Amino acid sequence: MSQWCAVLRTRGPKWDHSRPLREQALWDEHAAFTDGLEADGVIRLAGPLDGSDQVLMIMRGPPGEIERRLAEDPWPSEVLRITWIRPWNVLVGALD
Repeated sequence: MSQWCAVLRTRGPKWDHSRPLREQALWDEHAAFTDGLEADGVIRLAGPLDGSDQVLMIMRGPPGEIERRLAEDPWPSEVLRITWIRPWNVLVGALD
């Protein structure tokens, strides 16, 4: 059985609120990075929460490994930082 975690990331002080998501600096590099994590089976679901500066991610692996992988994101923590990583016990439905 896979370990799943819910991850909350929050926009940091270098997020340019005058520009849409896909026009942020280093967007192409960030998108390629996250696409790679999805291809590796690490990210299952991810996206911004409407009306907030937060992103919710459902990721496979232990918290320490997830934190290590996210540290490789081309967007520095000043753009998008990890708020928390919490193990998630899926009781209804399946992600595998």
